[in-house]
Amino acid sequence: MSKKSWLVIKLIIGFVLFIILASLTLFFSIQLGLFGKLPGTGELTGIKNEEATLIFASDGSMIGKVFASNRTNLKWDEVPEQLTEALISTEDKRFYSHEGIDRKSYIRVFFKTLLSGDRKSGGGSTLTQQLAKNLYSRKNLGILTLPVAKIREAILAYRIEKIYSKEEIILLYLNSVPFGENVFGIEAAAQRFFSKSTGELTIEQMALLVGMLKANTFYNPRLHPDNAVKRRNQVLQLMEQQNYLGSSMADSLKELPLNLRYSNYELISPAGYFVYQVSLKAEAILAQMKLTTGRDYDLKKDGLKIYTTLDTKLQETAVQSARSHLVKMQKLFDTELQNRHARKSWEKKMSGSNDANWKANASISGDIFDWPSDSLENITYRDSLWHYYRMLHAAVLMIEPETGKIRSWVGGSNFRFMPYDLVLSHRQIASAFKPVLYAAALEQGISPCTYLENEEREYDEYEGWHPRNFDNSSGDKIALWYALTHSMNLPTIDLYFRTGYESLNETCRKLGLPVAEGDYPAVALGSLDVTLQEIVMAYGAFANEGNIAEPVMIDSITDAAGKLVYSNGENQKRQTVSPEVAQQITAMLQNVINEGTGSSLRSVYRVRSEIAGKTGTSQDYSDAWFISYSPQLVIGTWVGAMDREVHFHSSNGSGSSLALPVAGKVWSKIENTSALRKKYTGSFFTPDSCLAQMDCDPIKEQTAVGDFFERLFDKPGHDSTYRGKIVKKPGKEKSKVGKFFDGLFRKK
Repeated sequence: MSKKSWLVIKLIIGFVLFIILASLTLFFSIQLGLFGKLPGTGELTGIKNEEATLIFASDGSMIGKVFASNRTNLKWDEVPEQLTEALISTEDKRFYSHEGIDRKSYIRVFFKTLLSGDRKSGGGSTLTQQLAKNLYSRKNLGILTLPVAKIREAILAYRIEKIYSKEEIILLYLNSVPFGENVFGIEAAAQRFFSKSTGELTIEQMALLVGMLKANTFYNPRLHPDNAVKRRNQVLQLMEQQNYLGSSMADSLKELPLNLRYSNYELISPAGYFVYQVSLKAEAILAQMKLTTGRDYDLKKDGLKIYTTLDTKLQETAVQSARSHLVKMQKLFDTELQNRHARKSWEKKMSGSNDANWKANASISGDIFDWPSDSLENITYRDSLWHYYRMLHAAVLMIEPETGKIRSWVGGSNFRFMPYDLVLSHRQIASAFKPVLYAAALEQGISPCTYLENEEREYDEYEGWHPRNFDNSSGDKIALWYALTHSMNLPTIDLYFRTGYESLNETCRKLGLPVAEGDYPAVALGSLDVTLQEIVMAYGAFANEGNIAEPVMIDSITDAAGKLVYSNGENQKRQTVSPEVAQQITAMLQNVINEGTGSSLRSVYRVRSEIAGKTGTSQDYSDAWFISYSPQLVIGTWVGAMDREVHFHSSNGSGSSLALPVAGKVWSKIENTSALRKKYTGSFFTPDSCLAQMDCDPIKEQTAVGDFFERLFDKPGHDSTYRGKIVKKPGKEKSKVGKFFDGLFRKK
């Protein structure tokens, strides 16, 4: 052998010995913790994956998650056998024969991957090593990152194998493996891509999810369906090679389509607003629980299960009804804005803005919400601002008046794009407030057959305020019940003076509504700003014999093991107005539906159930309301733009045109669905005595002489308005003589 050859051999031997020595040095340095402390037996024994909290509707369907990492842990008996077979066939076919380190795989990697450069030959990591990687993320150590990480994972894999059984290791792996999109674990992945639990997956679906583990973005079936199918079929082929599948079965499964049912609660959630409110409520419950019991739960990590009151059928109907109506009305609104050259005026107002983006007006990236396609792309900055500025929005809230259970909560058009919750937004309540005033009057002893003034007047003491009826009508006297039925403004103002500011505010307090800060008659017509939740709860009192049950979102909470942590129990009620007053208001509001401003519920939407309700239209059509109820359900709807300056300039913006149709579609769906009809419709209890109190003519036409004698013989203390002057406080009814002249001089 030549000296040169001998020198080469010596160099190779020296290099190999150096590599071995360096590897041993590195190995023992890692084991000693010089590159970070390795988890000991105690820590490895107590491995616990963080787990998302799941939120369920009243029918048991999942409607949302709260998590730090989107993960739901399975138990071993919930793992299908075919899933384990697919995983072992693909990732570690000698899993049951090694102790965490597969030496044969290392030899294959060394000769095929490193020496021959065959990247397709696969890696050398076992399932247990991959588990170690998933549980303990790699640290950035520069050029030493990979070798240090591999050795750490090998050491940890060996230790894990000494502590856990093979089944436990597979379970830990399946519960921790990442699938991209911030999804961890097979159960979360099954819900994300197929909207089903792991136990419900078919073999080809299991194969697809296992195939994603190689490269979860490249093989993501939503983003790259062709790649996903090819990879799925590779997994099926591997299962066939390991004799887990017959050839004919494998071939038939390869021909099946993906059949995805993608569900991402972060992006698309028909109950996004509700889920967010539930998470806030749950946080408060857990915080109170910690104070009183000392038990500490982490909502984002402890895998709690929250069972809510939401009715998915009502929620879906509410979302669809709001969507279909807004698509229609937005087209009409855009046409009106275009005819009024509204954008030109808006841009002129915005031209003085110091916003650099406004001046640059460059194209913006990212989705922009739109009806009906749900998103726009390639839009300029100014276009995007105008797009949202002129957009109509809807909020819907449904509550059971007897229990306070919230059955539907739609806080806006899309929680992802516009998370501001319009159910909790304070908007001008308009005529939807009138039943509150009328209830306060009835509580004071004023009769439904009291006749109210219907004359236009200018109130100098209120800065020349000059209210009118919606249709500009005036004259004659109007029965109280009829004035509410037809939402008449002038008689309502008269009633405000008869009732008194303090009495009205007291009723508002009892019903949970804000109170007026001053004695202004405009409050009678709905000048207060009220949230949809507040007014729905108030109407719930009218539906529930005057009682209010506090709103309930959460029925119960359990821990990850299913142990009960919290139960709502029986909801407490409080009396607000008397049962008699609630019955009278309900009877009047039934008239609103049968013959008043809510009559299109009958004529257009063909709703035949006993429904009471009231529309509301704020000044300049900025806010449209419709609150309606049966004895079993209150439905509140609001429609408008975010900015009050953006509104219809026609009756298209009225409560009956803009808000009522949303509820109309919902009530129609309820009536035409047997289970919903049985649960949410019924008959009001209306005593004959209540109807008798409304048995009077709606309009009293009267001569001047009759008016004189009526006032002459009214008993002292009877409150009314006369030629703009306030006359005392509410008192008793007319004397018999007064009633005689009332009838004597009434026009026929």
